[in-house]
Amino acid sequence: MQVLVVGAGVVGLAVARAAAIAGHEVVVAEAAAAIGTGVSSRNSEVIHAGLYYPTGSSRAYHCTRGRRMLYAFCASHGVPHRKCGKLVVATSESERERLAAVHKQAEINGVEGIELIDAAAAKRLEPELACVAAMRSPETGIIDSHSYMLALRGDLEDHGGMVAFGSPIERLRPAGDGWDAAIGGNDWLSFDAVINCAGLGAQRLARATESYPAERVPRLVLAKGSYFSFAGRPAFSRLIYPVPVPGGLGVHVTLDLAGRMRFGPDVEWIEGENYDVDPARAQAFYARIRDYWPKLPDGSLAADYAGIRPKLTGPGEAAADFLIEGPRQHGRAGLVHMFGIESPGLTSALSLADEVVSYLSS
Repeated sequence: MQVLVVGAGVVGLAVARAAAIAGHEVVVAEAAAAIGTGVSSRNSEVIHAGLYYPTGSSRAYHCTRGRRMLYAFCASHGVPHRKCGKLVVATSESERERLAAVHKQAEINGVEGIELIDAAAAKRLEPELACVAAMRSPETGIIDSHSYMLALRGDLEDHGGMVAFGSPIERLRPAGDGWDAAIGGNDWLSFDAVINCAGLGAQRLARATESYPAERVPRLVLAKGSYFSFAGRPAFSRLIYPVPVPGGLGVHVTLDLAGRMRFGPDVEWIEGENYDVDPARAQAFYARIRDYWPKLPDGSLAADYAGIRPKLTGPGEAAADFLIEGPRQHGRAGLVHMFGIESPGLTSALSLADEVVSYLSS
């Protein structure tokens, strides 16, 4: 089967790799000049354990399964990563109940090794930390996401697939038992199947799919998250997360593989793509970070970068699940649209790829 995958982010590359390994002829069409220039390059680079996601949800299933697959992939492909662990912290008595709820959900989701600990135990692990209680998650880690995507691309190409850069897909139309795709304008190519992994552009492409019902295309809600870097030596050896907040997981401590420490993301609901980081947002960061790290020095945060989450729900609404619209959902053979693949999409990519490739035989 000739398969077109739209988008060379981490999910698109994982899907393309899985399709090529399954024996399909695969082309990845990427509008940009490099892999992973969108959502995949603007995140925390965290390997999530699967703590938070609702029972029975696609995110809960794919995060825990995908995380196990990802650690094995990193080991077999030499992808730089570190299972550093993390602490989810309650910084006031009023947050204990929410922390307990996270722990209960993590147990339901089958996350290994989690435990609730008191403030003294947390401080022994992280002497700079201030909290009233914490939950330890030893399975959480960090990854070099670009190296990961390079490894996915390598496997894809080793199995005969290819990535076509500078190739935006403008329209799709049914063609017999397959699909025609307009690449970069009016140049049409034919494929047996198309998988839409376009991230922030997924809804646009779905709306440009001839005969695809408009009511099946969910709205796209843009949630911008800014990050600030820390100028001094890292204060923590693990990731530190507050209990979750509406729209995200709160301003947390992340580390990169070089040991540098940064904070983010916050949540800013926006109307159009904009990756500028407003230095004035640092003031809110100082307040939030000092809840769990009171010794954060003044003037130590610098604007770093921003990412945009492709959400399906907005402020005040319950977080939406991953939405995969394949033949089983919409009834059209050889077409899969992937919507709302935000965090934990990087962690979930290998598992998501298995599900999506199974749709090709539907």
